[in-house]
Parts: sequence; structure tokens; C-alpha cells
Amino acid sequence: MSQLSERPEKPVVGLSMPHESANLHVTGAALYTDDLVHRTRDVLHAYPVQVMKAHGRITALRTEPALAVPGVVRVLTGADVPGVNDAGMKHDEPLFPDTVMFHGHAVAWVLGETLEAARLGAAAVEVELDEQPSVITLQEAIETGSFHGARPLMVTGDVDAGFEDSAHVFTGEFQFSDQEHFYLETHAALALLDENGQMFVQSSTQHPSETQEIVAHVLGLHSHEVTVQCLRMGGGFGGKEMQPHGFAAVAALGAKLTGRPVRVRLNRTQDLTMSGKRHGFHATWKIGFDAEGRIQALDATLTADGGWSLDLSEPVVARALCHIDNTYWIPNARVAGRIARTNKVSNTAFRGFGGPQGMLVIEDIMGRCAPLLGLDPMELRERNFYRQGQSTPYGQPVSHPERISAVWHQVREDAALNERKREIAAFNAAHPHTKRALALTGIKFGISFNLTAFNQAGALVLVYKDGSVLINHGGTEMGQGLHTKMLQVAATTLGIPLHKVRLAPTRTDKVPNTSATAASAGADLNGAAVKNACEQIRDRLLQVAGTQLGTNASDVRIVEGVARALGVDKELAWDDLVRTAYFQRVQLSAAGFYRTEGLHWDAKAFHGSPFKYFSYGAAATEVEVDGFTGAYRILRVDIVHDVGDSLSPMIDIGQVEGGFVQGAGWLTLEDMRWDSGDGPHRGRLLTQAASTYKLPSFSEMPEEFNVRLMENATEEGAVYGSKAVGEPPLMLAFSVREALRQAAAEFGPAGISVELASPATPEAVYWAIEGVREGGAPRDGRAPGAGGVLAGANAVSHV
Repeated sequence: MSQLSERPEKPVVGLSMPHESANLHVTGAALYTDDLVHRTRDVLHAYPVQVMKAHGRITALRTEPALAVPGVVRVLTGADVPGVNDAGMKHDEPLFPDTVMFHGHAVAWVLGETLEAARLGAAAVEVELDEQPSVITLQEAIETGSFHGARPLMVTGDVDAGFEDSAHVFTGEFQFSDQEHFYLETHAALALLDENGQMFVQSSTQHPSETQEIVAHVLGLHSHEVTVQCLRMGGGFGGKEMQPHGFAAVAALGAKLTGRPVRVRLNRTQDLTMSGKRHGFHATWKIGFDAEGRIQALDATLTADGGWSLDLSEPVVARALCHIDNTYWIPNARVAGRIARTNKVSNTAFRGFGGPQGMLVIEDIMGRCAPLLGLDPMELRERNFYRQGQSTPYGQPVSHPERISAVWHQVREDAALNERKREIAAFNAAHPHTKRALALTGIKFGISFNLTAFNQAGALVLVYKDGSVLINHGGTEMGQGLHTKMLQVAATTLGIPLHKVRLAPTRTDKVPNTSATAASAGADLNGAAVKNACEQIRDRLLQVAGTQLGTNASDVRIVEGVARALGVDKELAWDDLVRTAYFQRVQLSAAGFYRTEGLHWDAKAFHGSPFKYFSYGAAATEVEVDGFTGAYRILRVDIVHDVGDSLSPMIDIGQVEGGFVQGAGWLTLEDMRWDSGDGPHRGRLLTQAASTYKLPSFSEMPEEFNVRLMENATEEGAVYGSKAVGEPPLMLAFSVREALRQAAAEFGPAGISVELASPATPEAVYWAIEGVREGGAPRDGRAPGAGGVLAGANAVSHV
């Protein structure tokens, strides 16, 4: 076992612990960025001047009327920027634009003594616009050739020969929706300038170092003149990886120009209309199977809706391509990716980061093609699982492929699938207008940033003379429990009780050059860095303890706060050991560092091993569908998920449950609508509130929800044998969509390939049922057999 994954005697990791801020959360005592405003004097409030047109060149911007509004202090425009007028890492996102690129684009910001004064001032600003043609939908972008960014191509094997060798070839088209993050805490920042001109920014950000970098270049400063702190976030889900930077820069610019603290906090409507979403995708595909139903070849093109700027669209598309295989071996593949440029908000990271979109394409293909092949969907999926020695289409060997089958069969056993399928068949025979179905799907998700340089982390650990410990690390806490795990890692490594360790908020002046808390890598990277820092201190203390106990340092162990040596009766309490070390002038602090080893990636060739390991999981979902309305209930969900040796089981199970529900929301409920007509509101987001954008609630929760973590799953080379948990569980919700597809099929004859929109809302399920009732033959009218083609599978549009 590697040193990184080996656990010592009586570890604190592996114990089920509540979230470190749970009591603060439920009592309302937890502080978030905007709460700090009430602890700060003389704060100015910023309010955006939004232009409610999708595209146009600004011909006039008159701020004088705003300055006449009582309480308005200043209006920020591009002319005020001392540095670079850009808030993006690709330098394609002007902070104060001269061209409106989406409906609701902010072109100026008003600073007021009160939020109401700033709001009235923003309403008074006069903007004249030379409207330009706009591109709103993916179809419009594809038809007009509106694309930007890289166009990766992933190729393996001989695709043409693979199709020639296929007994069955099908083609199809599939478009699926974007998704709103809808974190509870909207974007927020509070900026203050100290007497030395040092800028201090409190920001609700997943990437403090990048927020620091953007603020610095907007203000024309160096990074050491800007400090960014993230106390905690009220949810992030990827939406606060890139998008907070501009809001923080506005606050910082206002603070620099006025000398007063400036607050930016978007209301819900502003957040929905100004910030990016999960990328919606369009896919065209062609797939070949042999006579036994094994995939022989895949040719696909994935088009992501990037919105008006690139943001993180390029790595999102890259990860989508890397995950189009999911758990299936595809010996011959050609998959192209491209990014549509539309006049909508700039789409960004969202839990899974392109992985869910790529995996959804192949899972939709499997669900569509199984009936045409005369196979049970579970059987088709299982026949195509990765086996030992096989590699992904981008060339990475699949480690532990046996876990794909292991979690699959564990779910089958836990869920009593065979018995329940018989019960479902009997129920469906007795109920002509209500049908049930049970679907099982698996996942394989790669863990690490695709950009190798991001796979590094730092930590700072301080041990005080009284034996108490303070840790700083580069990861941010957004409710996912990262800080809880880091406390457990530190206590385990030092060999002390958890109550002796405290964690400080994430700050760029404590740990520099941090990576975003994203890609599910927060615990892997920061945990290893914390462990490294603690090991440095522990090794120094073992030398002191060895001297005090009269033995070699190598024979000393610190367990539960007591240093003991093999064969020695004496012992030394942690507090006494630390005090002794101090008087011996032994350093009691350490900076830790970690870089993920074994990664290599050639982005141009789209080949390499970009991931440290793969996380696996499987879920079985049973649904009941009403044939008259398409309404449905999720009756039961059974999940087995691979998190290695869990650092904190209660936290991990919560992440699995939450990820599944968020995935089910994306796939079944959350239906984003945009005005794509030619009227005056073209480009407007129509679903601007929870009243029109339906989120999962208690009523959508499974009536029975069983989650089990895979046992005996140590991951070599990862911190204390654990695995990431943040993103992978979201894709377990594919089982919900596939169960709905199978339930719809029960309303017609056997062998029907069901078209199902995504999200599979009750309306979409109803139309799928109607399609089943009306026909059942493949669209080209040919029976599914050798060479049969299914044209236009899932070429869906919202009704």
C-alpha cells in the first residue's frame, strides 16, 4: 500500500462525522459573504445597468441622470478601469462592454448609499443601442455556422471498418437542455481598501486565486496587492468557478475609486439572467453493433451551447468527449466536439463539467437501440462493459474495470431486481393506464482536471504552543464537506483528537496559486497537501519524542494524542510534546504541497491519461407513469457507489444522495426556456424564478432511497485510500430517465424504440407515450435487423 493511501492506527478518517458547520447552518449563525456587509461601516451598494436586448452595439451611454438620483455616489463604466477591461481568462469578456451580447447584459454599475438608491440610479441610466441580429438556439447556431473556440477530435481504431463489420447500424440525433445552478446564495462580493492601498475582497468563489488574478488585472495591480477570501459558499456546483470574478472586480473597482467598501450581491432574477448555466448539447450519432449486441463503432458530433463567450466551454467539451464511452468499450470511435456561439449568458462549469453530457449521449443510444436489437437494456449495457486490459478512446487504460461489474451486481442483489421485475410485469398486465418500469445504469467518471497544471494544491498547518492546531488549505467550502474531511485528515496524520484542530477560511495570502475547488478533486488535492504539511510537523515531533522517551524516533507512534514507543513504558501527551518541542526551538509550522503524479495529456492529439483514476457507481430506479398525463412517481432507488475508502462516510452518502437528486432534476424537471421568437423580447430567459423553473423538492424524492458505499475499495495513491465523490453521483440519475423510457414503452407493443426528450418532464413523457401508441416501427419503416437504420432518433423539440 502506498504511503499516501495507508491509514495509521485509530484514524479519524473513516468515521462518520457531521458537517463541521452543520450547527451553524441550521441555526442561521453561519456567515456568508453578504452577511459581512452588516459588520462593515460605510458600505456602498452596487447595482447593474442591464440592457434587455439580445445583441446590439451601444451608441450612447448617459450616466448623468443617475447621478441626479439622491443617494447615488458614482456610476462605474469602462472609462473608469485603470487596468484591463476584461473579466475572463480568455480575454473575451469585457467587464464593461461596448456591445450587448445577451439579454440582460450589464453595461455599467451604479454605486449608491443604499441598495434602493443604486437601483433607482441604474434605472435612470440611458442606453442607446444599434440592435444586431442574434443567435439564440443551438439549431440557429449550427445553421448559421456560429462557432468559437477549439474543435477537438477524438479518434481510435478504424471507424469505417468497424461499421463494415457491424451487423446492425443505427443513426440518430439528440438535443438536451441546459441547467441552472440555483445555489441558495447568489453571487456576492465585498471589497475594502486598506490604508496601504491593499485590496481585500470577500467573495463567494470556488477559485479565489483566479478571482485575485482577475481583480488585479482589472485594477492594474500585482497579485500581491490583492487578497481574496472565501468564508464559505451557499452552494456553488461549478457556477462559482469562473463567474464570480467579474462581480468581485466591480466591487474592487468601486472600492478603489471611492475609498469606501463596496458590496455586490445579485438578487435571484439578476443571478438567473446574468450568470451561465450547464451547457445544453446537440448530438448527431451513428453506431454499429455486432450480432451479439457489442459496440463495434461510434461516429458522433457533439455541439455545446457556449453562449456569448468561451468561459470554460473548451474544457467542458473536452470532458464530454472523454466521457462519451461511459462504462462501455468502443474499439472504433470518431467523436468531434464544437462550441456554438449564441447570444445568451456564457455557459460555464456545472457539476460533472461536460461528463454528464457525453455520458447522456451514449446512455440515450443504448436505451434507444436495445429494443431494436431485441435485448433487455440491462443486458445490452452489461455486454459492453469494459474488461481488464481495455483502454478508453483517448488512450487511457481503464483501472479496476472489475468494479463496473461489481457495483452493478451489488445493486442487482440489493434491489432484488429479478423478483421486482416479475412483480412489475404482473402490475403492468393488470393496469392498462398506469405502468411501472425498473432501469439499471452504471457510471465511470474520470477524476482530475483535464489541464494537468491544475492538479496541484498547497496547505499551511500551524501548531501552537498549547497543542492546538490551525490548518489552511486552498480548497473552498460550498456545503460539500471538504473542510470536514480536511479536519479529519489533519487529526489522523498528527495522531490527535479532532477537537484540537481548527480550520481557517480560504485566503490567497495563506495558500497561493490554488486551483479551483472543482473536478471533484478538492479532497484528493488539498487532503494530500494537508497530509504532507502535517507529516513534516509530525516527523519533527517524533524526533523530540524519541529523545524524551529514550528510543529511536522510528519506534514512536502518536495515537489519540499520546506519543508511545515500542517496548517503552513511558508516554508523552501531545500538549507536553509540543511544549517541549517549542523550548527546543523546533519548527511547529509547515507548508504542504501535492501534485498528482502519472498524468499526461496531449490536447491537440486528444490522447493520453488525463485522469488519476475512475470512480464507479450503479443505480436502479423504479418509476410509475400515468398514461393519461405523463405524470410519474419515483418509487424506489438503490445505489452502490465507489468512493474508495471513505474519508467521511456521512458526508459521502450525503453527496451521493444530493448528486443523484440534482441529476434527476436536470433530466426530468428543470426545463429552461428562452424567447426565440422575433419579438421585442427575443433572447429573454423565460424561466426567471422558481415559480417557472421547477427544481426537485420533497415530492420528487424517491419513496424509498437506499445508498451503499462500495466496500473493500481502497484506491492506491490517493489520500488515505479515498476517492472523489462530488460529481460522479449526478450521473446515477440516468437510471430515472431510462426507467421513464421503459415505462412509456409498456404502453405499446414490444420492440419499440422510445423517443424521450430531455428533460423528461411529464409533458415529454406524455408525448413519448403517444408516440408509442401511434406506432412502433423504426422511422424508416424497416424492421430492426442487419443494416437497419433508425433515422432521427430523439430529434426532439420542446412542445
